[in-house]
Amino acid sequence: MTAKTVLLSAAALAVALGMLGAGYAVGARHVSGAVADAVQASPAGVGRGDVELIVRDYLLKNPELLVEVQAALDAKQKEEQRLAALGVIKNAKADIFNSDSDGVVGNPNGKVTIVEFYDYNCAYCRHAIQDMRNLTAADPDLRFVLKEFPILGPDSQKAHVVSMAFHKLMPEKYGEFHNRLLGGQGRAGEASAIKVALSLGADEAKLRETMKDPAIQAAFEKTYDLANRLAITGTPSYVVGDEVVFGALGQDVLAQKIAAAKACGDATC
Repeated sequence: MTAKTVLLSAAALAVALGMLGAGYAVGARHVSGAVADAVQASPAGVGRGDVELIVRDYLLKNPELLVEVQAALDAKQKEEQRLAALGVIKNAKADIFNSDSDGVVGNPNGKVTIVEFYDYNCAYCRHAIQDMRNLTAADPDLRFVLKEFPILGPDSQKAHVVSMAFHKLMPEKYGEFHNRLLGGQGRAGEASAIKVALSLGADEAKLRETMKDPAIQAAFEKTYDLANRLAITGTPSYVVGDEVVFGALGQDVLAQKIAAAKACGDATC
């Protein structure tokens, strides 16, 4: 064996260590295995400590390797996430795009659907209201589904219970309720949500009774499960066609995703 062989083996170890240095959970056994391989490939008399010094020197002289490893791993993980989401979307289309629990704005019979996971206390969701308004106003074929996803504490949970009850009682006014509550001042909760509901003509007694419907909590649990399977951990997040879009990226980005979904039709792009 030559010093060149040691360097080649050490390079493999450097990649593993670089992944750890970049903050990725490679696993101790992978690093240990790389060390063992490098040591085994080393000439007689070159031990583990020598190999580790070679690796350290290699990384110090080639720090760009860490950036390359991080970029490659990030791309790999994103592709794996995309493929996983694609499978979930394919197998759970009805729950994602056509749940009876979800409110709809825009054209209820639109040719393309965008689904938004939102929380009434999400500041980014509040800013994204205008995106929804502009997109539905500009595209008469757009169906915008609002999937209630209370993740920002007990106030959010209570506000969404009122919202779900209002949707059951007055679905034709749900879009207006959504805009008023999400676009209101201060933190949304049960009291503020009921106030908006009553201002739109809801009967308080019927509303409070409907808020007790166990189907509301069941709908939340189904949404939490979908979000988990789609790797959605924050709001707003969207599903457009066969793609998950994370964050409030703005009207232009969503319009591009909608156009792409229209171009694909029922096919997978």
